[in-house]
Amino acid sequence: MDLTELEAWSQDPERSGGDLRVWLSLLDPTSREGLVRLLQAPLLEKRSFGLQLLSSWTGERILDQVGALITTADGRSTGALLQSTLRQVLRDQNSVTALELLKAVPTRQLVLRLDALLSLAQQWPGQIALQRDALSGLQWLNLPRLGRHPAPVPDGHSPSPRRLMLKVVHRSTPLAVEVWPSQRSGSSPWVLLMPGLGGDPDQLGWLAAALADRGWPVVVLEHPGSDAKAMQASLDGKRPPPGAESLPDRLADLQAVLSAGSRGELGRFGPGQTGEEGVVLMGHSLGALTALLGAGLKPEDGLERRCRRALERLPLTNPSQLLQCQIQEVPELARLTSRSRRTPVTAVVGFNSFGALLWPRAGLKPLRIPVMLVGGSLDLITPAINEQLRPFTRVSDPRSRLVLIQGASHFSPVRIPEQNQAVFQLGEDLVGVEPRRVQNLLLNLTVDFLLSLEQPQRLSPQERSQEGIRAWVLDRRRARDLLGWLPRDPDQP
Repeated sequence: MDLTELEAWSQDPERSGGDLRVWLSLLDPTSREGLVRLLQAPLLEKRSFGLQLLSSWTGERILDQVGALITTADGRSTGALLQSTLRQVLRDQNSVTALELLKAVPTRQLVLRLDALLSLAQQWPGQIALQRDALSGLQWLNLPRLGRHPAPVPDGHSPSPRRLMLKVVHRSTPLAVEVWPSQRSGSSPWVLLMPGLGGDPDQLGWLAAALADRGWPVVVLEHPGSDAKAMQASLDGKRPPPGAESLPDRLADLQAVLSAGSRGELGRFGPGQTGEEGVVLMGHSLGALTALLGAGLKPEDGLERRCRRALERLPLTNPSQLLQCQIQEVPELARLTSRSRRTPVTAVVGFNSFGALLWPRAGLKPLRIPVMLVGGSLDLITPAINEQLRPFTRVSDPRSRLVLIQGASHFSPVRIPEQNQAVFQLGEDLVGVEPRRVQNLLLNLTVDFLLSLEQPQRLSPQERSQEGIRAWVLDRRRARDLLGWLPRDPDQP
């Protein structure tokens, strides 16, 4: 089809002429309207951000995959051609649509591989079917049903945390940390809490305040270079989007805070609490991966081979695979994960964690400590079945638990203090159920898991209902039963 004619049709489908209008009129109205929106929508709305994205590892991988879908007339990939053309177009205009990009490519003819495009699109119904099967499988497990009254999550930060600036050797400026002392006496381990990619301590302040109020001192890390400021700088076109290259600094931050705690530089954590009781590493998304790596879990050999297969097409339903595959470009990671610690790690808690490509065979087995992984049925970034269930089935410690929450999304644990809501408000279909109710449930489950470190029956396998939200708590045996019940996922390397 002629691209100029297609552009004219997208601007006025009813009045455009030519055979193309006749063929496209055969589409049903919803599909026709969707195609018009797709052709008119900008691929990139801001020149500065687009140029930074093109300079990033992730941007190059995405264009490589798109280049395999749109080829030249002789079948060659257009990945490099699209990249150079997009750079040129963005130098002349601030935004670019798909049609503008295709018209600018210096070739007379382009071929859209519909077979590959349809195969790519099948990831969505495949993931939906897998999620539906998983929910059926959870019912089949027939776990004991328990109901709990919600534990109120503090609205404000009272008392406010102490903000410390630690001098660290791997950064030119001091590292900011928030210390939430416990208001209760006791000998509990303290919690080191880490935000996800583009996250800030304030987004997890609700959890830090609630845990400190219940007896667990919390230290919240801020990761310059992969925090909200870094993400905003990327959107402003001042730097490439942060990715897996930030992991060495994140792990060094973790090690520096653990060392500071062992030297007493974080101060007392509360009445009778010195920090010598050990630490629970806890994080969201990339923060959860940092916690697992910081506890000693190392990527298994063969990541490059696994990534070649995983990235044969765009991971639309599991974008975390891009971050996992970028790790092979970070050679200093192995040295940092093997560094010794004076503060014993007593457990790991990961909200919306990922790593199925990193440890596909041993899973979490090398960790000899309790682990709790939490995933949501609407997580479109780190899908729970592949990224949490599969690694968990090989966990070692019998106190470990996997929690699957119906209706929760990747951003359910995150709260923006100014708005007192989730990061995005796009409706339950994409973001999940109201985040406050999910966070109340997450708090109860996290508290029960921390108590189960000393009282193993505190968090037994169960189906829990709270404020209309259902969650399933699985041990290793039930997780294996669920995985064995599910059909094989053809997209899993």
